[in-house]
Amino acid sequence: MSPDSLWKRVPWTLLICTTGLVLLGLSGIARADELSTGTDRFPRQVLWATLAVPLLVVAAAVPYRSFKPSSYLLFAATLPLLIVVFFMPPRNGARSWIPLGFFDLQPSELAKLAFILALAHYLMYRDHYRRLPGLIPPFLVTLVPLALILKEPDLGSAMLFIPVLFAMLFAAGARLRHLTLVVALGIAMLPVFWLGMNAEQKSRITSLFAQTEGGPAPRGDGYHQHQSKLMLALGGAWGSEVAGMAVDDPGAYHLPAGQTDFVFCLVGERWGLGGCLLTLLLYAVLFARGLAIAAATREPFGRLVAVGIVALLASQTVINTGMTVGLMPITGITLPLMSYGGSSLLSTAVALGLLINVGLRPGYEVTPDPFRFAD
Repeated sequence: MSPDSLWKRVPWTLLICTTGLVLLGLSGIARADELSTGTDRFPRQVLWATLAVPLLVVAAAVPYRSFKPSSYLLFAATLPLLIVVFFMPPRNGARSWIPLGFFDLQPSELAKLAFILALAHYLMYRDHYRRLPGLIPPFLVTLVPLALILKEPDLGSAMLFIPVLFAMLFAAGARLRHLTLVVALGIAMLPVFWLGMNAEQKSRITSLFAQTEGGPAPRGDGYHQHQSKLMLALGGAWGSEVAGMAVDDPGAYHLPAGQTDFVFCLVGERWGLGGCLLTLLLYAVLFARGLAIAAATREPFGRLVAVGIVALLASQTVINTGMTVGLMPITGITLPLMSYGGSSLLSTAVALGLLINVGLRPGYEVTPDPFRFAD
């Protein structure tokens, strides 16, 4: 394909949404630095955003089909890293990072991308998952990284594997009635999962149902949800950038993990309702463009990779924004492109680079006709 043809295929809408979300995230992180004394995370996030640009370009430039032969190996290589974290010092009660001095590596971010590539390779031409017993191998493979990440414990990252698996199975041709049956079985197993959770994970779920309107801020995990909703309320319609600070009480603006898990609240406080709506609009357009890329290619590996990436980022966005407004339990999950952190931003840049990669090369391979099955 000629350079001119590739240039015309670049999904500019996706890149514009990506840039807008990064800038909104930076504005939220800068606001957090203003509200918290002694923090200077904004310049560091600018550095990570700068490093993310060449990563996105490389991920988009190298033909994505070249990742297919090594996809199983890449996935297998991430599993030992998920075990290494258990020997690392805990941070906020979790062992999720490998300190490298200049950079803290979060292996779960690598595992999610490697999982998508490996699952796309596995599903691309097989049709036995059209039968219920054929769903067992993909689910068993999914349980390996999910269980390791859940053990860290990182409930948020572990949860993301399930919607990615279901979305990719559905796109590959799994029957909806079989997937519905699996969901029903999963719901029936919830009491077992509950017994396997630690006290902290249980408290985050119970605090969701113990929310109260008004009154003093509760203690424990309920405090985070109380403060996140309060921060959004303080932003009002116009935000502090236009209308100024709503109250003079510094305690009202205290938001733990504001730059990471609750950056959406800081954007809402700074830019008001308009900033929140703009954020959601940019995400909606980005995901719609990603699904359009998946629909435009009939090459099975690329299509499944695109579906997996959109499912991953969309699930992460729904969970994060849902927990900030008290609709979902707090899981410690970051908001793609916006939350502070090198691992999250760089891995998201690679994921979006792969999505652009698929959009640039939507052609067929000389292989069996994909996604057509006899009933």
